Amino acid sequence: MADALLRASVRLAATPAPTPSGAPADDSVTPGVLGFVVTFLLAVVVVLLVLDMVRRIRRVRYRAEIAEKLDAEQGGDGRLDEDPDGPIR
Repeated sequence: MADALLRASVRLAATPAPTPSGAPADDSVTPGVLGFVVTFLLAVVVVLLVLDMVRRIRRVRYRAEIAEKLDAEQGGDGRLDEDPDGPIR
């Protein structure tokens, strides 16, 4: 049994490794038109997401400023805060 296993492993080890058949064709390694379209659409989606994020962050900041001004008006003295970028309570 061990002898047969040894012979099989020697036979498998003695088989030559396959030789490379040369460089692949240029058509099989380039992304082509489909790769360009997918990359372009991905870039457009990323730009639109960034613009939407900036718009939403700006809206939240403006709402916080308005809420701070309303709180200052109702606070008792009726004056608005002179510095809109002042400390947030």
